[in-house]
Amino acid sequence: MTRQPCLAEAEEPARPIANIERIDWSAPWLAPHAARGARWQRAALADPSGFVAMLAREAQAGDEKVTGNGRPLTFIEQAQLPEGTAYEAHIAATGGVPTRHNLHDFFNALIWFAYPRVKATLNARQARAIARDGVSGARGAERDFLTLFDENAVLFVSADPTLTAALTAFDWRRLFVDERAAWGIRCEVRVFGHALIEKLVFPYKACTGHAWIVAAPAEYFTWALEQQAVWLDGAVAASLADCKLDNSRYAPLPVLGVPGFWPANADPAFYDDRQVFRLGRRSRGAPGCTEAGQNEDERREVCRW
Repeated sequence: MTRQPCLAEAEEPARPIANIERIDWSAPWLAPHAARGARWQRAALADPSGFVAMLAREAQAGDEKVTGNGRPLTFIEQAQLPEGTAYEAHIAATGGVPTRHNLHDFFNALIWFAYPRVKATLNARQARAIARDGVSGARGAERDFLTLFDENAVLFVSADPTLTAALTAFDWRRLFVDERAAWGIRCEVRVFGHALIEKLVFPYKACTGHAWIVAAPAEYFTWALEQQAVWLDGAVAASLADCKLDNSRYAPLPVLGVPGFWPANADPAFYDDRQVFRLGRRSRGAPGCTEAGQNEDERREVCRW
C-alpha cells in the first residue's frame, strides 16, 4: 500500500484532528488505553502541530519498541513518506510510521504503544510480502489477512474451549446470554484494529470485528490490565510470526454484543437481530445484503461475512 497525503493534509498540518473531542475514554473497549489516550487527546487539542513530534518523543522514551526489521519505532509526518514508497515497507526499513492528522492514525499510534510486538510482526510480514510481490495489482491473500488484522481485528481471549466453540459456531445465545457470567472470568474481547476503534467512536449495532482466538491460561483473568497486555502482545505476536495466514481463521464478532460493551445488550432480545447475529457465514452475493443496516457502513458490515 502506498499512502500519500492529500493536499489539505500537506498544507494544513496544524488543523486539529477532526472529532478527536468525541472519543469517550469511558467506553469499555477503550479501557486498556484510557490513561495514555486521554493524555494524547489533550495534547492533540492543545497543540495540533506538535502532536506527531510528541508521539516520536514518547516512542523513543522508555522500553525500546521496534518495527518489522528491528528499526527503532518513531512517528513522522505523512508528508515525509517518499513518493511512490510503500507505507509498510517504509516503516520496516526506517522505523518511521507516517502519520496523518486524523482519528485513524491516532488510534494506529495508540495500538503501536499497546501491542508493539504484534504490530512489529504484522509489519515484518507485510514488508516481506511487498519485497517478494511488489504492490501493483491485487494485494494477495497474505497481505489481505494482515491488513484485516491490523485494521479490524478483535482478540477473543478465552480460557474455556466451550466458549470458543460457541463463537465459531455462531451460537450467540450461548456465548452472550447463557454464559454471560463467564465474561471477564473465562473470556474477554480486546479491540485491536485501529479502523475498528475509529468506527466505535460513533458505534452502531452491526459493527463487526474479525476475531482472532487466543487461548489463555485460567490465571490470565486474575492479572492486572498491564500484565494481561504484555502477555497478549507476546502470545499473539508468536501466533502470527510464521503461521499460514488464512482469512477463514477469523470468526465474525459483533462488537456491541459483548456483555458490558453496550447497555442495550442487557436485554436478551438484542441478540435476536439476524441481520447482525447471523446463524452462519453468508454466501457471497447472498440476497438481502444491500438492504441490511441503517447506513452504508452497516450495510458493508453485515455483508462482509
